[in-house]
Amino acid sequence: MKRIHLFEFEDLPWFPNWIRELMTRYIQTFHKILNTAGHLVPLVEKGLSHSTSLCIVDLCSGSGGPMIEVYKELKDKREYAQLKLTLTDLYPNQKVIKEIKRGGDNGIQYLKNPVNANHVDPKLNGLRTIVSGLHHLKPNLAKKMLQNAKENKQPILVFEISDNSPPIILWWLAIPVAFITSLFVTPLVRPMTWQQLVFTYLIPILPLFIAWDGAVSNARTYTLKDMHALIGNNLDSDYNWEMGKIKGKGGNKLYLLGYFRKN
Repeated sequence: MKRIHLFEFEDLPWFPNWIRELMTRYIQTFHKILNTAGHLVPLVEKGLSHSTSLCIVDLCSGSGGPMIEVYKELKDKREYAQLKLTLTDLYPNQKVIKEIKRGGDNGIQYLKNPVNANHVDPKLNGLRTIVSGLHHLKPNLAKKMLQNAKENKQPILVFEISDNSPPIILWWLAIPVAFITSLFVTPLVRPMTWQQLVFTYLIPILPLFIAWDGAVSNARTYTLKDMHALIGNNLDSDYNWEMGKIKGKGGNKLYLLGYFRKN
């Protein structure tokens, strides 16, 4: 595989949760700029067509990413009026959990307890989605996540906002680019907090963490060839797998959609 599994700060158990929350807020804003939700909607619709329930179970949700936007867009369509969205994460964002409860939409929930993407509760039926999250898993764990979806007979949609196409020697140019970009994107973060501003502009630790994790995310991204290797023969026996690239802002996006074959 081309990818290199270096560490990301937000993956580390000891990493301060309040900084992780600020970073995931930033990531959510970045998804809006890239129109990730717009790319996801047709893929989610296709995944739901192979689900036994009108539910989405989002893995590695962070601050909600683009899936809240996807959910709201689909809910406006009559055929998805009963759609449910469950957000999950290994490090649940407690602030977002409270915000969702205050929002009063009974169709969306964020589980307060940690959820491991490799061992999802079988009771959580529906299309599983993981947006910009596969690269956080080493190959053995990524295989387990896909295998877990198959064993529980649930469709799964993987989406990455990078295709890992630049030559390895250019990977690290992403660090200064991401650092500078964060200075321009941060004013768009909502809700804005004093911590987001202070630790971006006065004590710029957020741009440093964002720049490192952003560059490493690209280095970790599974290419389509890598995804083929993850699926392998064992996963492909009674499952359909579709994958491809989508052109968009910031470069190509990758997706992998798996679902049980209909008899």
